[in-house]
Amino acid sequence: MNPPLPATSLARIARGAKPVQGIPLGIIMLETRFPRIPGDIGNGMTWPFSVLYRVVPGATPERVVLQGARGLLPDFIAAAQELVAMGAEAITTSCGFLCIFQKEIAAAVGVPVATSSLLQVPWVEALLPPGQRVGVITVSPASLTPAHYIAAGMAADTPVMGVENGRELFRVLVRQDKPELDVAAAEQDILDAGRALVAAHPEVGAIVLECTNMPPYAAALQAALGLPVHDVVSLAHYLHAGLRPRRYG
Repeated sequence: MNPPLPATSLARIARGAKPVQGIPLGIIMLETRFPRIPGDIGNGMTWPFSVLYRVVPGATPERVVLQGARGLLPDFIAAAQELVAMGAEAITTSCGFLCIFQKEIAAAVGVPVATSSLLQVPWVEALLPPGQRVGVITVSPASLTPAHYIAAGMAADTPVMGVENGRELFRVLVRQDKPELDVAAAEQDILDAGRALVAAHPEVGAIVLECTNMPPYAAALQAALGLPVHDVVSLAHYLHAGLRPRRYG
C-alpha cells in the first residue's frame, strides 16, 4: 500500500495571473533618440528593481513639452493599460510635463500612478522649515502652464528655473539636435540652473528636478548647493516602497 501523500502547503501553490509577474513598476516612455545614461529613467541600470517599459510612438519631446501633448492622452492611457495588463503594479512616465494627464491615466488603470516628479513639490515643501520653498529645475519653464501647476498641486508662484539657455540639455533632450550627449556639459547646465535658482530665490530649501533625464546630475547638484534634491527616481523609489515593503523578520 502506498504511503499517504503529505498535506499540500498553500504557501507553495503558484497561481496564474498576468503574463509577467514580479515587476512592480511600469514606465511610459516618450519616443526619443538621445542617449539615456545610468540615472536616466530610460536606462535599466538606474533601477535596483525590475521595470517594464512601453514607448508611445509619435510622443516626441517636442510634441509633449513644447506642444502640450495635445491629442496624445488616448495613446498614454493605452500604454498605461498595456503595462498593467502585462503585470505592472504602478505606473510612472518619462516626462514631467505629463502631470497634466495624472487624473485621467490614474482613472483608466486602477493602480497607483505618478506621472511626474512635480507631484513631489507639495510633499517636499510640507517638510521644510517655515519660510522655505521648493524650487523646480525644468527643461522648459515656458512650457509649464497653469494646468501643469494645478495638476501637480504646485503653488502658482513656485520658484522655477530652466536650462533652455544652457549649452547641452535643451538642444539634446527637446530639440534632439544630435544623438550624442556631452555629460559634463549637461551636468554644468544643471549646476548653472541650480545656482541661478537659489540666487534669485534665497528662500529655496529643496529642489525638485522636473525632467526625468536630470537624475544623473542630482548628486552633483546636491553637493554644490547643500540642499535636498528630489527627482523622478526618488518618486519611483517611493512608489516601490509601498508595493514592496521591507520585511523585518
